[in-house]
Amino acid sequence: MPVKAIQIRAHGGPEQMQLVELEVGNPGPGEIRIRHHACGLNYIDVYQRTGLYQLNLPHTLGMEGAGVVEAVGEGVTHLKAGDRAAYASNPPGSYSEARVMPAKTVVKLPDGIAFDTAAGMMLKGLTAQYLLKKTLPVEGLQKGDFVLFHAVAGGVGLIACQWAKALGLQLIGTAGGAAKCALAREHGAAHVIDYKSEDFVARVKEITGGKGVKVVYDSIGKDTFEGSLNCLRPFGLLASFGNASGPVPPFAPGILGPKGSLYLTRATLFTHIATREAAQAMADDLFAVVQSGAVKIRIDQRYPLADVAQAHRDLEARKTTGSTVLLP
Repeated sequence: MPVKAIQIRAHGGPEQMQLVELEVGNPGPGEIRIRHHACGLNYIDVYQRTGLYQLNLPHTLGMEGAGVVEAVGEGVTHLKAGDRAAYASNPPGSYSEARVMPAKTVVKLPDGIAFDTAAGMMLKGLTAQYLLKKTLPVEGLQKGDFVLFHAVAGGVGLIACQWAKALGLQLIGTAGGAAKCALAREHGAAHVIDYKSEDFVARVKEITGGKGVKVVYDSIGKDTFEGSLNCLRPFGLLASFGNASGPVPPFAPGILGPKGSLYLTRATLFTHIATREAAQAMADDLFAVVQSGAVKIRIDQRYPLADVAQAHRDLEARKTTGSTVLLP
C-alpha cells in the first residue's frame, strides 16, 4: 500500500525533506498500522534533520501523531482495528499518511479529544508531565514553590504554565518579546521575563527575594546553561531537556559545588515511556488534566504535510507559538 511521507536522505537544512511515496505493509508481532489524521511538529525533529541527533538514512521524520488503527499484529491486545489512537514514540516516522510502528507506546485516544489536539499535545504534554511530576529537586516541590521554565510560549511551555498553576506552583517563564510574554501570562505563568530586554538571572533573584528557584527546566541549552545554574538555590536541580540554541559545551562538574551543591540531569521523554505501562499511566494523567479543562492545548499553526519545510523554518526562526500540526 503506497503512502506519501516526508523523508530525508541526508542531514541538513529544511530543503533535505522530500515528499516521497513509500510502501507500507502489514504490522508484524507487537506492531500496529495507523492512518494519521494529524502529525505533531517538535524541536527534536529539527535535531534529527540537522544531524545533531543522528538517524540511519534514508529516514522518515516525526515523533508524534494521532489517527485510526488500521491493523494490529500478533500479541497486541490493548488496541484493535478501528480504535482512535495517539502516540509520542520512537522510531521517527509520523510525517506520513500511514505507518507501521511498535504498539507499546501507542495509546487509545479518548473520544473527547480531537485528532489535531492529540497530535499537538502527546510529545509536549508527556514532556510537561514527566518534568513537573517526575523530574524533581531533591527537596521535592510544594505548593507555592518557584520554578523557572525557559521558552515558556512554546508548545511544552504553555502546557507547563497551566499544569504548574494547577499544581499550585509559581512558574517563572522566559520568552522573547512582549506578545509571547503576554501569551504565557494568559496561560497561568506567575511571572514572565522577556529575555530580549531583561537579564533573566537578575529578575529571578528579584522575584524570589534573592533565594533562587528549586528547579530550572531548560530546553534552550548552550545560551542559557550558565544563567540557569545561577538561578538555582542550594541543592537545586537543573533539568536540561533540549538544545534549541545548540548543545551545552563540556564543563567541569566541580562548578556545581560552589554554586550550592547543585544537581544536573539531562532528561528525555523516551526513558520515561520505555514500557507500555509507564506510557499508559503518563498518557492517562495527561488526558485527565486536558479533559478537566485545567490544561488547554493551543494549536496556533497548521500546515499541509507537503509544506513541512516552511513549518521547520518558522519553528527555527521562533515564529511559532503553542503547538504546530501537520495535516497529511
